[in-house]
Amino acid sequence: MSAPLIEARDLRVTFDIRRASDLPWTTPPKLRAVNGVSFALEQGKTLGIVGESGCGKSTLARALIRMLPSEGQVIWQGETDLVPLGPRAMLKHRADIQMIFQDPLASLDPRMTVGEIIAEPLRTHRPKMGRKERREKVRAVMEKVGLLPNQINRYPHEFSGGQCQRIGIARALVVEPKLLICDEPVSALDVSIQAQVIALLEDLKRDLGLTIIFIAHDLSVVRHICDEVMVLYLGQMMEAGPTERLFSAPQHPYTQALLSAVPIPDPVVERAKKLIHLEGDLPSPLNPPSGCPLRTRCPRATEICATTPPTATIEGREVFCHHPGPAPEVQAILEHG
Repeated sequence: MSAPLIEARDLRVTFDIRRASDLPWTTPPKLRAVNGVSFALEQGKTLGIVGESGCGKSTLARALIRMLPSEGQVIWQGETDLVPLGPRAMLKHRADIQMIFQDPLASLDPRMTVGEIIAEPLRTHRPKMGRKERREKVRAVMEKVGLLPNQINRYPHEFSGGQCQRIGIARALVVEPKLLICDEPVSALDVSIQAQVIALLEDLKRDLGLTIIFIAHDLSVVRHICDEVMVLYLGQMMEAGPTERLFSAPQHPYTQALLSAVPIPDPVVERAKKLIHLEGDLPSPLNPPSGCPLRTRCPRATEICATTPPTATIEGREVFCHHPGPAPEVQAILEHG
């Protein structure tokens, strides 16, 4: 069996939060944005990362590509630990790991033409490539993502949001990466445009053999495009496993609450379904609950939840919970999802 393309082992990201009122010699409070996340992703697979806003999804993605300092290990192709690498040593891996950002227009330089934006990674990672060859490469990747070659000299403000996201995808693909990290790539787009971008990513995955990490809020999209899913809450993994197993019979109360909120196309079932409510607000990551981070909002919480739960393996899934198990109230929802 071949090694995973990328593997995270006990990955942690911590920020020092210094306030204006803090004295210089005091120790600033620590914010654990990612707290001991581990996973392994095989070549050609898509991993979906889901959870509420502020749960650490984007921070995890940035830690994987060394945009943020982290602790733990990120093993690339079963050989290289990326965490201790400096900027110069990391540069040779940058072409293999590319990222698509949430806001398509904000991620593009408004002073550069489309051709210059897409060609920029080639100038960095393929410095010996000639100008003519570089331009031909740019035109080819534009055509691959559904952009017209005659748009090469236009500027980002002349394009729609969906077209700008295609430009961002083209920029990421031009260096032929092995891993594509998509940080909520469709959340800022209209529904019809979302479908086009998702279809494009599926085609690229099939044609190029891409491995994708797909961060999203929309669980319907995640179920459609992802082979595996990891659910995060306050920087910790709550449940992870193959997509269909996780969606058909979720074991963690947090996963069940997320799935119960997914809209159902059948209006009769939608009106009759029972939502699983999580009490209260998301706790501050500066002062998270002890033990299970969900315990202050969980409908199943007991005294034992104040201690750290074990990570149980249930039907091929990892579940971080003292009281895992199915929730009968969400089975009807899942059957119609």
